[in-house]
Amino acid sequence: MMKDHLVIFDTTLRDGEQSPGASMTKEEKLRVARQLERMKVDVIEAGFAAASPGDFDAIRSIAETVKESTVCSLARASENDIRRAGEAIKPARSGRIHTFIATSPIHMEKKLRMTPDQVVEQAVKAVLWAREYTDDIEFSAEDAGRSELDFLCRIFDAVIKSGAKTINVPDTVGYNVPGQFSTTIRSLRERVPNSDKVVWSVHCHNDLGLAVANSLAAVMEGARQVECTINGLGERAGNAALEEIVMAVRTRQDIFDCETRIDTTQIVPASKLVSSITGFPVQPNKAIVGANAFAHESGIHQDGVIKHRETYEIMRAQDVGWTQNKLVLGKHSGRNAFKTRLADLGIVVDSEEQLNVAFARFKELADKKHEIFDEDLQALMSDEAVTPEQEHYKLISLRVASETGETPHARITLAAGGDESQSEADGDGPVDASFKAVERIAGSHSELLLFSVNSITGGTDAQGEVTVRLAKDGRVVNGQGADTDIVVASVKAYINALNKLVSKPEKVNPQV
Repeated sequence: MMKDHLVIFDTTLRDGEQSPGASMTKEEKLRVARQLERMKVDVIEAGFAAASPGDFDAIRSIAETVKESTVCSLARASENDIRRAGEAIKPARSGRIHTFIATSPIHMEKKLRMTPDQVVEQAVKAVLWAREYTDDIEFSAEDAGRSELDFLCRIFDAVIKSGAKTINVPDTVGYNVPGQFSTTIRSLRERVPNSDKVVWSVHCHNDLGLAVANSLAAVMEGARQVECTINGLGERAGNAALEEIVMAVRTRQDIFDCETRIDTTQIVPASKLVSSITGFPVQPNKAIVGANAFAHESGIHQDGVIKHRETYEIMRAQDVGWTQNKLVLGKHSGRNAFKTRLADLGIVVDSEEQLNVAFARFKELADKKHEIFDEDLQALMSDEAVTPEQEHYKLISLRVASETGETPHARITLAAGGDESQSEADGDGPVDASFKAVERIAGSHSELLLFSVNSITGGTDAQGEVTVRLAKDGRVVNGQGADTDIVVASVKAYINALNKLVSKPEKVNPQV
């Protein structure tokens, strides 16, 4: 008997981007969308078209580019939102409008200030407006996890009659537990008329750490779409992690009567790409995509795995995109070998000019490191996130003096808007001194929210990857830098963030 298809609806570019500091440029969104398409995600929620002109433009660009996945835009249940969404997805080969309105008593009374009758009326209007643009309409009852079951049945019945094809039941604030949530899904499918004519979907948040558990409990009760994000990215504690949903269903085919079409070998590349663009590192013990997810240190575990892998591993590392292969490239390697390896890693180079710049930086790195790994390449390419025309500040040179018992001192030369400037500063450490020297030139007066250092590979010659998060006037941006010198990597990350503050289009949070 053929198993049902479980639709994977990825909202990394919408709900994931709403994480403070995770805002993406159009170019960054396109890179992620291409990777999601490569991974064979069914539906890509590309953004919230009415949020800002930049988000509208990004959704439209993704709709023009992506061919194998459905491209979706979120829209509140208002005519303006839906018409903006409809225009944004118009170029898509397969487009969807995802409209929502709150249904819990607290949201209707305190936020919407609407009666239940008014909420149902507005939901029906929203679906009818959306039908002018597409037949693929999804309706969400925001905060369904705290809504009254009778009212959910009423509003879902009304929107199904109006033409909604997918009904989404979000646990918007992560309030539910698996037993409760599965009962809700079962009751809705039993009580809502024509429930067998629509796809039932769930969108769970992780406030209590139960997003994946709640989602899988819903799948057991007949939900056939799960809304999730790469690395569990999302507002507050995040969303259900795509990689955990997909691999749970794949690994436990003995209990799930459905399957996905996801190319699981693209999971780790997707995780690394999203992490590098957003600056949100993946914790080492994160399921599926963490650095330690398939590592064994215990002697008992090592002995078991050596004798038979399945004694302690329920999945193969290669099946989700991990590889032990080293990149055998060095300073004598040619452009073709470099370009081929980038393609193998799923890294798309948009132009010959970008390839030339990346190849030159690869050669510089090859002079510093004896061995270059895939992770080094991915870090190197993430530094290309700021294009030359956006590069207002550029590091020319850095000299740092740090000695026991002496105050660290940094002298830096930056190109700022085409002109070179030099400054010096003391600090509590070499990184602090370097940042202060940069600030004397930039004068950004931004607030440093995060400074994170990770080793990309092993060995004393490993590249250090630094993430810096800056805030100014309500805007939060991430900068990243990688180098074998950790102080240089730190300065690169700081400058990368400053360039985004200078050049990045304004991103309005859809919740505002």
